[in-house]
Amino acid sequence: MSASAPGSPGPLHGEGALVRAMGPVVLTAAIVNIIVGAGIFMLPALLFTRMGSAAPLAFLAGAVAIVPIALCFAAIGSRALATGGPYTYVGVAFGPFAGFLAGALAWICNLASSAGVAAALLGQLAHFVPSLAAPVPRAAVLVLVYGLLVALNAFGIRLGARAILALATLKLTPLFVLAAIGLLLVGVDGVDWIAIPSWSALGTSMVLVMFAYSGMETALIPSGEVRDPARHVPRATLAAIVLVVLLYVGIQVVCQGVLGGDLAGSTAPIAAAAGTLWTPGYGLLLATACVSMAGFLMGNLLGSSRLLFALGRDGWLPSAFGRVSARHHVPLLAILAHGAIGCALAIAGSFETLALISGGANCLLYVGVALAAWQAQRKDLRERGAPFVLPGGPLIPLLAVLAMAAIVATLTQAEWLAIALALAGLVVVYAALRGLRARRRG
Repeated sequence: MSASAPGSPGPLHGEGALVRAMGPVVLTAAIVNIIVGAGIFMLPALLFTRMGSAAPLAFLAGAVAIVPIALCFAAIGSRALATGGPYTYVGVAFGPFAGFLAGALAWICNLASSAGVAAALLGQLAHFVPSLAAPVPRAAVLVLVYGLLVALNAFGIRLGARAILALATLKLTPLFVLAAIGLLLVGVDGVDWIAIPSWSALGTSMVLVMFAYSGMETALIPSGEVRDPARHVPRATLAAIVLVVLLYVGIQVVCQGVLGGDLAGSTAPIAAAAGTLWTPGYGLLLATACVSMAGFLMGNLLGSSRLLFALGRDGWLPSAFGRVSARHHVPLLAILAHGAIGCALAIAGSFETLALISGGANCLLYVGVALAAWQAQRKDLRERGAPFVLPGGPLIPLLAVLAMAAIVATLTQAEWLAIALALAGLVVVYAALRGLRARRRG
């Protein structure tokens, strides 16, 4: 690990060049901000189409699955403190190849989710400006959006953290207000709490729900920029998950109660529900959806670029990815690379397809993190500070693995193929870089 001398205009390199500027409130906001992205704005209609009035059960079942995962992230995140998130966690527990696979999966998830949410953002903007649905204007706006995101991330972690906190506040306030007022006005009459959906309907719904709940793995990647991660990572992770579960279930119940059968065909279900309750609410919640998706993209780029930084730092990508700009202390090449590839996929793809791929890959990633949390606790791996200890020994990781295995069993052949091809390509990259490193040492 190296860094330029003080005052040097050249780039810095390695973990020590990063600035620990994120506290517990900003970290909690970052996790909520990246979880509450596009999923909550698109899923009420998609879930209702699949599960009818029992759709809120998918969010509750997802909560049962995601809470053990959150506990595993809290545990391993308090023991492995370097930048990299799942890549670092699995690598610490099982070695560099396992870590690389986890990092590769994490990047596939983040890339697909970034592109999917950007595609959804253009769909929401098209409600305001219908011409944006045409291919050329759509592509031009996507390039502009990613250009702005890259610019904001390029000016340092403090500016990025402030932007994340501001965006989280702007989008969460209207959503919690809608959930609270909507529940008071319509109650829970639109929900069938005892319906038993088919296995196929529940399976695809759960993959989408896992996409909607995903994000903590990305928000925790910049651990090298968190103050006292042994304390702040567990608290922020668990607080964020509780807030998100309450919000998601409340929003789904309100949308069903307000829109009824019309929910299935809605392309902007939350805005439609808000507009039914209060006419100006339609435009307000459409704007909130756009802010929310922009906030997700901001957090996704922040976390994903640090994942590429970690892979470059450790020699699994060209070393230029592990360099940090001297002025703003950010991994500029990693930011540019993730933004450019995400933009290209967003131009070519659609939200639902990319969400299913991202959700399925996330489930596989969560299995690795759950096993890593147990392995790290069993060996009592730690860096500094008292780690968060999972109660019940292997029970929570086992529950997490079983839940994820049940969900990924419902993936279609096309979704498995997309994940497998991406992973295979990255394994080839790993093998080539490992061979190059071996030749250099020889």
